[in-house]
Amino acid sequence: MTLILGGFIFGIPTFTNIFSNGYMFGVIFAVYIKAFRIDQFLLLILPHGIFEIPAIIIAGAAGFKIPYEIVRYLAGKKETILTKEDIKEYLTFALISIILIVIAAWIEANVTLKIAEAMLNSTNGFNR
Repeated sequence: MTLILGGFIFGIPTFTNIFSNGYMFGVIFAVYIKAFRIDQFLLLILPHGIFEIPAIIIAGAAGFKIPYEIVRYLAGKKETILTKEDIKEYLTFALISIILIVIAAWIEANVTLKIAEAMLNSTNGFNR
Protein backbone atom coordinates (compact mmCIF):
# COMPACT_ATOMS: atom_id res chain seq x y z
CA MET A 1 0.00 0.00 0.00
CA THR A 2 2.91 2.33 0.64
CA LEU A 3 3.90 2.03 -3.00
CA ILE A 4 0.44 2.87 -4.27
CA LEU A 5 -0.40 5.63 -1.79
CA GLY A 6 3.09 7.15 -1.82
CA GLY A 7 2.08 9.34 -4.72
CA PHE A 8 0.05 11.52 -2.40
CA ILE A 9 3.29 12.57 -0.67
CA PHE A 10 5.18 13.34 -3.90
CA GLY A 11 6.39 9.75 -4.38
CA ILE A 12 8.88 9.80 -1.49
CA PRO A 13 7.38 6.74 0.28
CA THR A 14 7.11 4.98 -3.08
CA PHE A 15 10.79 5.60 -3.83
CA THR A 16 12.01 4.51 -0.39
CA ASN A 17 9.84 1.39 -0.45
CA ILE A 18 11.00 0.32 -3.93
CA PHE A 19 14.61 0.98 -2.95
CA SER A 20 14.35 -0.97 0.32
CA ASN A 21 12.54 -3.89 -1.36
CA GLY A 22 15.22 -4.16 -4.03
CA TYR A 23 18.04 -3.78 -1.52
CA MET A 24 16.64 -6.42 0.84
CA PHE A 25 16.00 -8.84 -2.01
CA GLY A 26 19.61 -8.42 -3.13
CA VAL A 27 20.97 -8.93 0.39
CA ILE A 28 18.82 -12.01 0.99
CA PHE A 29 19.81 -13.41 -2.41
CA ALA A 30 23.53 -12.91 -1.70
CA VAL A 31 23.36 -14.44 1.78
CA TYR A 32 21.21 -17.38 0.68
CA ILE A 33 23.41 -18.19 -2.30
CA LYS A 34 26.50 -18.32 -0.05
CA ALA A 35 24.78 -20.67 2.40
CA PHE A 36 22.67 -22.79 0.05
CA ARG A 37 22.15 -23.52 -3.64
CA ILE A 38 20.74 -21.23 -6.29
CA ASP A 39 18.23 -23.84 -7.49
CA GLN A 40 16.70 -23.98 -4.00
CA PHE A 41 16.49 -20.20 -3.87
CA LEU A 42 14.78 -20.08 -7.25
CA LEU A 43 12.33 -22.84 -6.26
CA LEU A 44 11.33 -20.81 -3.23
CA ILE A 45 11.14 -17.43 -5.00
CA LEU A 46 9.92 -18.05 -8.55
CA PRO A 47 6.44 -19.50 -7.94
CA HIS A 48 5.13 -16.39 -6.21
CA GLY A 49 7.81 -14.00 -7.47
CA ILE A 50 6.43 -14.26 -11.00
CA PHE A 51 3.39 -12.35 -9.72
CA GLU A 52 4.88 -10.40 -6.82
CA ILE A 53 7.74 -8.66 -8.62
CA PRO A 54 5.53 -7.24 -11.42
CA ALA A 55 2.98 -6.25 -8.75
CA ILE A 56 5.65 -4.24 -6.93
CA ILE A 57 6.72 -2.55 -10.17
CA ILE A 58 3.13 -1.72 -11.15
CA ALA A 59 2.36 -0.44 -7.64
CA GLY A 60 5.46 1.76 -7.94
CA ALA A 61 4.17 3.10 -11.25
CA ALA A 62 0.87 3.93 -9.56
CA GLY A 63 2.71 5.65 -6.71
CA PHE A 64 4.69 7.81 -9.12
CA LYS A 65 1.69 8.63 -11.36
CA ILE A 66 0.34 11.54 -9.32
CA PRO A 67 3.70 13.28 -8.71
CA TYR A 68 4.55 12.81 -12.39
CA GLU A 69 1.33 14.51 -13.47
CA ILE A 70 1.90 17.36 -10.99
CA VAL A 71 5.41 17.93 -12.36
CA ARG A 72 4.04 17.92 -15.92
CA TYR A 73 1.44 20.51 -14.88
CA LEU A 74 4.02 22.72 -13.16
CA ALA A 75 6.30 22.47 -16.21
CA GLY A 76 3.45 23.77 -18.38
CA LYS A 77 3.01 20.55 -20.37
CA LYS A 78 -0.59 20.07 -19.17
CA GLU A 79 -3.47 22.42 -18.60
CA THR A 80 -4.95 20.57 -15.62
CA ILE A 81 -3.20 18.77 -12.77
CA LEU A 82 -5.14 15.52 -12.92
CA THR A 83 -7.58 14.48 -15.61
CA LYS A 84 -10.16 11.72 -15.37
CA GLU A 85 -7.87 9.65 -17.59
CA ASP A 86 -4.95 10.12 -15.15
CA ILE A 87 -7.10 9.02 -12.21
CA LYS A 88 -8.42 6.06 -14.21
CA GLU A 89 -4.86 5.00 -15.08
CA TYR A 90 -3.79 5.36 -11.42
CA LEU A 91 -6.72 3.25 -10.22
CA THR A 92 -6.06 0.64 -12.94
CA PHE A 93 -2.43 0.31 -11.85
CA ALA A 94 -3.49 0.07 -8.21
CA LEU A 95 -6.12 -2.59 -8.90
CA ILE A 96 -3.81 -4.70 -11.07
CA SER A 97 -1.07 -4.59 -8.43
CA ILE A 98 -3.47 -5.55 -5.64
CA ILE A 99 -4.80 -8.49 -7.67
CA LEU A 100 -1.26 -9.67 -8.44
CA ILE A 101 -0.23 -9.39 -4.78
CA VAL A 102 -3.25 -11.46 -3.72
CA ILE A 103 -2.36 -14.13 -6.30
CA ALA A 104 1.28 -14.08 -5.16
CA ALA A 105 0.23 -14.39 -1.51
CA TRP A 106 -1.98 -17.39 -2.29
CA ILE A 107 0.84 -19.07 -4.21
CA GLU A 108 3.32 -18.33 -1.43
CA ALA A 109 1.01 -19.76 1.22
CA ASN A 110 0.01 -22.85 -0.73
CA VAL A 111 2.63 -23.71 -3.37
CA THR A 112 5.87 -22.25 -2.01
CA LEU A 113 5.15 -23.60 1.46
CA LYS A 114 4.75 -27.12 0.05
CA ILE A 115 8.01 -26.77 -1.88
CA ALA A 116 9.81 -25.64 1.29
CA GLU A 117 8.33 -28.52 3.30
CA ALA A 118 9.41 -31.00 0.61
CA MET A 119 12.91 -29.54 0.66
CA LEU A 120 13.08 -29.85 4.45
CA ASN A 121 11.84 -33.43 4.36
CA SER A 122 14.20 -34.57 1.61
CA THR A 123 17.51 -36.13 2.55
CA ASN A 124 19.48 -33.41 0.80
CA GLY A 125 16.95 -30.69 1.66
CA PHE A 126 18.86 -27.55 2.45
CA ASN A 127 22.35 -29.08 2.31
CA ARG A 128 24.91 -27.96 -0.23
